Amino acid sequence: MNRRDCLALLGTIAAWPASAPAQQPTAQRRLGVLSVTSADDVIGQPRLAEALATHGWKEQDNLGIDWRSGAGDRARLAQLADELIGLKPDVLLALGTPSVEELHRRTTTIPIVFAVVTDPVGQGLVQNLAHPGGNITGFTDYDGPLASKWLEMLTQVTPKVSRVFVIYNPATAPFAALMLRTLEDAARMLHVTIEPAPVHDVASIAALTSRKDGGFLVLPDFFAMANRSQLLTAIEQARLPAVFCIRAFVDEGGLMSYSTDGAEQLRRAASYIDRILKGARPADLPVQNPTKFELAINLKTAKAIGVTLSPGLLAIANEVIE
Repeated sequence: MNRRDCLALLGTIAAWPASAPAQQPTAQRRLGVLSVTSADDVIGQPRLAEALATHGWKEQDNLGIDWRSGAGDRARLAQLADELIGLKPDVLLALGTPSVEELHRRTTTIPIVFAVVTDPVGQGLVQNLAHPGGNITGFTDYDGPLASKWLEMLTQVTPKVSRVFVIYNPATAPFAALMLRTLEDAARMLHVTIEPAPVHDVASIAALTSRKDGGFLVLPDFFAMANRSQLLTAIEQARLPAVFCIRAFVDEGGLMSYSTDGAEQLRRAASYIDRILKGARPADLPVQNPTKFELAINLKTAKAIGVTLSPGLLAIANEVIE
């Protein structure tokens, strides 16, 4: 090859477009989840993974999820909160009021999205609903009229309920005082008496069987969720009507429930997690109250304990188990 041909070949090579650099895999982000109940409970890992996938976040692909479950044990929950903070996730999801309280004590920098939480303003978690400020935002499971609705449902039971025992664990339901005030106001209008019935362990749950001449109202407490088998057994033995805050109780033999939709809470929380991972600040995302409720009634249980429910209540039920 002569000099002229060599120079022509070099010019041709120089004109070729540069090869595109090899595509780099998307960096994996990390989500830490702290749940009061177990990971396979009503609000669990499969539902969360499905909700996140709709926004393009998939485990083993571009998102790692570290899930920790306290199974209703507040001391255990505190230990797990330490573990999650130590993993330095990009964002945290707190399921239940005790979970967000534990995480709130440990970080003011890692973004926290909560779900199934009651009264975040009253507990000092956010400044207000519209402008939460700080590193925390999310979705509540309660609005004011909800507690009155539970109480009203018990007044539509025959034989008439004139006294209502309100069940909650003070350690896992710090919002109980708020709900009790609402219930007491409603009780005066409905001509019933409210009597707190705090439970702390399995033994105190078993003691509920001694309650007579009334009805039970179980507040939205994750301790109750984690121990619902024992709770349902005690209520069945007491043979008193009961209203629950979560649909799972009715599916497992409880009389009736009026509650938010847990799956809907996760879907909404996933949308905030997506926005935060894409750069949004929790302080700019308003806390949102529930928008979807469902009434479930178990007529098999009503028959077993010898009570009847008003036709009006049955008519508005989303589901009646017969």
